[in-house]
Amino acid sequence: MAVARHVAIIMDGNGRWAQERGLPRMAGHAEGRKAMKRIVRASGEIGLEVLSVYAFSSENWARPQAEVDALMALFEQATREELPELQEQNVQARVSGRLHELPPGPRQSLLDMAEQTKHNTGLILNVACNYGGQAEIVDAAQKLARRCADGELKPEEIDRDLFARSLYQPDLPPVDLLIRPGGEMRVSNFLLWEIAYAEIYVTPVLWPDFQREHLEAALAAFEKRERRFGKAPGQT
Repeated sequence: MAVARHVAIIMDGNGRWAQERGLPRMAGHAEGRKAMKRIVRASGEIGLEVLSVYAFSSENWARPQAEVDALMALFEQATREELPELQEQNVQARVSGRLHELPPGPRQSLLDMAEQTKHNTGLILNVACNYGGQAEIVDAAQKLARRCADGELKPEEIDRDLFARSLYQPDLPPVDLLIRPGGEMRVSNFLLWEIAYAEIYVTPVLWPDFQREHLEAALAAFEKRERRFGKAPGQT
């Protein structure tokens, strides 16, 4: 039976949830925050090792400025208000992405959250903010290129393991299960390196409506799958 250590979620459907109810898009994002709060708690109680969530992609800057500004304010507020509960749940929060491009307020609140929870030993919550999978790979390549230019490394010494150690969170295990609420059939530039052999689970349930039972259903489906890693069926 396969057991997931690292689950990643593309938190999709906030805007559609609000539109279906005749509400402004930010109402959907506010409900999405509640969904994240309950899924973080459920993940810790279930015993997951790592939960990665796609909070804000590097492409989301193209959204209307008013929505982007409201999202930045929501991130700053949420990270500060949820910190006591993360501490109570023994959650270790991390942040992945090009944080230097964020406005000072949300950037500092995210960094503070990570700093103040770094010694916690429970669930690792990896928050991807201003994140893009292609950007992460480019950043890793540039890091290795600088080492080569400085004479620390030869190009032929770069292999898959060394490249993986140059990513944003090199000590985390690969993603076992990628969950996509909202029914869309794409990975949206999320953790492209880390999901190389992840199982994918898509549900039509919009993220604001995502409950613990939906997470448990995804994990149950994962447990029934035969993970092959490029091997033929039945090959060990």
